[in-house]
This record gives sequence, structure tokens and C-alpha cells, in this order.
Amino acid sequence: MALPVSTRLVVLAIIFVFVTSSSFATAAIYNVSSYGAKPDGTTDSTEAFIAAWKQACSSLEPTTIYVPLGRFLLRNVAFRGKCRNNAIQIRIDGMLVAPSDYRVIGHSENWLLFENVDGVSFFGGVLDAQGTGLWNCKATAKNCPSGATSLRFTNANNIEIKGLSSLNSQLFHIVLHGCQNVKMEGVKVSAPGQSPNTDGIHVQLSSAITILNSIIGTGDDCVSVGPGTSHLWIENIACGPGHGISIGSLGKEFHEPGVQNVTVKTVTFTGTENGVRIKAWARPSTGFARNISFQNAIMKNVHNPIVIDQNYCPHKRNCPHQGSGIKISNVCYQNIYGTSATEVAMRFDCSKKNPCTGIRLQNVVLTYKNQPADASCTNADGTASGLVNPASCLTV
Repeated sequence: MALPVSTRLVVLAIIFVFVTSSSFATAAIYNVSSYGAKPDGTTDSTEAFIAAWKQACSSLEPTTIYVPLGRFLLRNVAFRGKCRNNAIQIRIDGMLVAPSDYRVIGHSENWLLFENVDGVSFFGGVLDAQGTGLWNCKATAKNCPSGATSLRFTNANNIEIKGLSSLNSQLFHIVLHGCQNVKMEGVKVSAPGQSPNTDGIHVQLSSAITILNSIIGTGDDCVSVGPGTSHLWIENIACGPGHGISIGSLGKEFHEPGVQNVTVKTVTFTGTENGVRIKAWARPSTGFARNISFQNAIMKNVHNPIVIDQNYCPHKRNCPHQGSGIKISNVCYQNIYGTSATEVAMRFDCSKKNPCTGIRLQNVVLTYKNQPADASCTNADGTASGLVNPASCLTV
């Protein structure tokens, strides 16, 4: 005999509660403290984190690695796949701290490395690499370690990083290398303006990358975009101190993949060395930069608000007068306003061998000491529309 409708609904509700409560009960959560990690900032917790990762990585079901409140001291750690599941959450309520002796991690390329992983989500937490000692060494001594990137993802897919803070990295704060489908949101990067080579976020050989709603102040580029990057979206970023948002440097190698389909939107630059920049070595290369869009940027006392430099040649070695092989085309600057700290607010210094083509200016207004700023163009072709001040010097 069929059960009444009301009875069947009650039975279904009971089954739903049982199933969902059972799934929560069996969800694997690996607390690093259970593996011996100590939140005192002095006990080496490296092995405990590795043990928790191995458990999570070998699980057939989605898992969570949990880092509670406190300071957890870690040496160089590599979290490697491939894992048996593609849903590992790393939730951090505390802080991960590098050893105060910069030499402990400084001789390795990375402090925290995620390699060959799929579906890792990184929520919250603070990374403190304590890079001051290495910076001081480089400023005053020789034979210093190269330094370590704080957080690096290599050959990683379907990654989410949300609410993470990175402090005082020895070198780059966050690097994406060979990654696909990565979303970063609410990231905070902090290092002094004089800290060397401490790029906030560096992307290379990667595609389908989104960086949103982040605050980046550091000693080098807030975001740097390396060769082989495509379909990159950067939006709602506060940048400063730092060197701005840079595509490049490109063309260091002769055989080099290009950069394409990059959008940088709604960014405020405060006191930075550059605003939006494309930078290429003055040497032959097969690379390119095309379909780049810079939109809705505010410049506040920025030294070089808009710049393309195809004559990059640090230390004037192995590159002067060779001419950049990088082909730069279809670059749009739209709705960019603010103040320049130097008289020349727009500078397009392009290669005679490979002129910049398809540059578009639309509603760009930049001033210097309450007066119209200047523009400088070399081997640059393009168009201007709307209100453009300084007046365009592009060759139509």
C-alpha cells in the first residue's frame, strides 16, 4: 500500500538529514597539530605539514588541511602531486613563518612549493618569510643566497587562493608557472618599497588566470607577466609602493612564447615607479605581446604612468643597439587619469626593427604639477579618441 504524501515527505527529509550529516561526519579534516605541528613560532613543524599533506593527497575523497591559530615555523616545503583526489582545501587561521636565519630557506628556489597538483584551494592565513635579513645581506655584503619565492605553484590546475597575506618575501611573493585556471582574490602583499626583487604576483607560461580585489605593496612589480601568459584578467587592484603592473621583461631568450589577451582593469597606482608597463629586452627574439587592454586606472604621483620600453638593457651588457625582436601590437589604454611625478607621462619607446602597432588611446588625462604632462613616441603607430592629454604623439 502506498504511503500518504505527507508520510513520504517526512521519510525523504529523514533520509536527506541522515545522508548529509553522515557526509559531514566522514569528511576528512587533517589538523596539522595532530601530526606534531606546534604554534609557538620556534618548533620546526615542517615534517608535520608534510605528513598532513600526504594523508590528504592519498585520500580518495575531498579533504581539508587545517592550520589553527598560532605561528608555525616551516623550512622549505614541497607539496607534490599527483593526488588521488582533486579537491584539497588548505584553511589557515594562523601564520606560517620562515626561519629568522635567511640562509635556511635562501639557498632554495622556493619556500612553499605546490607542484603537479589539481584542485587545491588556499583560504586565509599569513605567510611571513622574514626577508629583511637577506635584503640587508644583499645591500651590504657579497656571497648572499639568491633567496626563495614564498609561494610557488608549478604545473598546477584549478587553483583558488583567497584571503591570503604574504609578508616580506625574500624574492617573489607568489609565482604561477605552467598553471591553468587559477583564481586569486583578496590577496594582500606587503614588503618595503626598497626590498629587492620582491614582485607581488608573477605569472608565466600560464593561462586562464584571474586576480581580483587585492592590495599589493612591495619593492618590485605589483604584478609581473612573463612569457607564455594568455587570458589573464586583473581587476580592482591597489598597487603601491612598487614598480607597477608590468608585462615583461620579454625577449630575454631568442625562442620565447608570447603574451596575449591580457586585461588590466580598475587599478589605483600610488607613488609607484611605473603604472602600466610593457618591457622588452633590446635583443632578437621570436616573442610578442598583443591584445593587451589597460582600463580604468588612477595614477597618483606615478613616475612613469604609461610606458612601453623595447630597449630594456640592464647594465648595458649583451643587448645595446641590437633591436628588440618582440612584436607589440593591439594595446589599448582607456579611461586612465591622474598625476605623473615626471614631466613625460606617456612614453612609447619602441624598436625600429619592430615598431609598436595598433596602440589606441581613449580618454587618457595625465597632469604634471597641475599642468598638462608630455608624451614621447619613438617608432609607435596608433590612434587617439576622446579626451587625450597629453596630446597623442602616435603616428597614424
